[in-house]
Amino acid sequence: MPRAITGRTSAAGVLAVGLLVILAGCTTALSDPVQIPVPSSVWSSGSVPIPPSAASTHGESTPRRPQDGTPIPFRDQLPGMPPAIGHDLYSATRAGMLAEQVVRDPALLYVPDSGGRRVTVISQRTHRIVRILHVGAMSQHVTPSYDLRRLYTNSSAANELVPIDPRTGKLAGRRLRVPRPYNLYFTPDGRQAVVMSEQRDQIRFSDPRTFRLIAARRSPACRGPNHADFSGNGRYLLVSCEFSGVLLRIATLSHRVTGVLRLGRTSMPQDVRVSPDGRLFYVALMGRNRIALVDTEHLRVVANIRTPSGPHGLYPSRDGSKLYVSDRGAGSVSVVSFARRRIVSTWRIPGGGSPDMGGVSADGRTLWLTGRYDGVVYGFDTRRGRLVARITVGGSPHGMAVWPQPGRYSLGHTGNMR
Repeated sequence: MPRAITGRTSAAGVLAVGLLVILAGCTTALSDPVQIPVPSSVWSSGSVPIPPSAASTHGESTPRRPQDGTPIPFRDQLPGMPPAIGHDLYSATRAGMLAEQVVRDPALLYVPDSGGRRVTVISQRTHRIVRILHVGAMSQHVTPSYDLRRLYTNSSAANELVPIDPRTGKLAGRRLRVPRPYNLYFTPDGRQAVVMSEQRDQIRFSDPRTFRLIAARRSPACRGPNHADFSGNGRYLLVSCEFSGVLLRIATLSHRVTGVLRLGRTSMPQDVRVSPDGRLFYVALMGRNRIALVDTEHLRVVANIRTPSGPHGLYPSRDGSKLYVSDRGAGSVSVVSFARRRIVSTWRIPGGGSPDMGGVSADGRTLWLTGRYDGVVYGFDTRRGRLVARITVGGSPHGMAVWPQPGRYSLGHTGNMR
């Protein structure tokens, strides 16, 4: 079996202690793993009817209520959405903060092959391949479900989502027919799945269990919808349109396009990630070698951060202070400070590489990324900024899921947790 080049990585499947920590107002990292109490509505397995809008934010219809000092990005929260703790969107994703239902999930990497029909499953502890899962053609991303109980392989050319049981690391249940699923997200209330059908220029809002279509949206401005993230209050999502160089703002409940931001046809916007305070979206512009900082309230670029070649994936650190940027064209990772809004460190792959998609281990000590054009998986020590693993998988590894992940619920992609 393939091995890492050097070093070892701490197990990401940190066991949770039986202690409930009072988290209100807390935004600092926790050194010990904890279980976090989660409202029962978050884990509801049934399909819940979508209620009418209760407040007005970018496309919703009724007046705003008084906010009692709540910061603007968190006002008029989407009904049914678990609130951000301490007005920090990542405060429930600190190191070791595993929800009860994932504490016993094995620490594995799920690596889809966008050029083939397989998901390679790798142990985070030993860096060895433990099995190969046979899935559909052109498997793009592996996505955690909203309730954290399933992983879905987005097999685009096969027009299907292939479920995986994260407790066993094996295939589970029937395959779900979905047209050209490139990427998959879930609304912050858990009531809708959002499928990015990139090849059809379509955004599909669906039942999160059956994936039965609720509504489909197209915009003449958007070609190649692929990545997204949600506002701090959950009222809208910002979608990147790779082939037209556009960002779309879409209302979560009404599905209306409420804003269009044109970044230039050659910009090739990729991953999108909101800042911890909800005031900015960070958008990787692969064609411009920069990260655009987009004001969440007014949908305008307020700053740019120059990066090495081809920025692609964006991943917050476990303490919520930094953003890891995979520079696919440069063979490096840029570390961006949220507070300083600039690159504070650059980690280079010896001999070069093509770091693409992945995530941070549950203990925060390892950043795992696929090598899209090199048939490998990279592991970076986040404390020293050094490559500590290079695992051969072959093919064209793409949207890898690092599992388990801290957090109360999943917004999708390869593990956008809150």
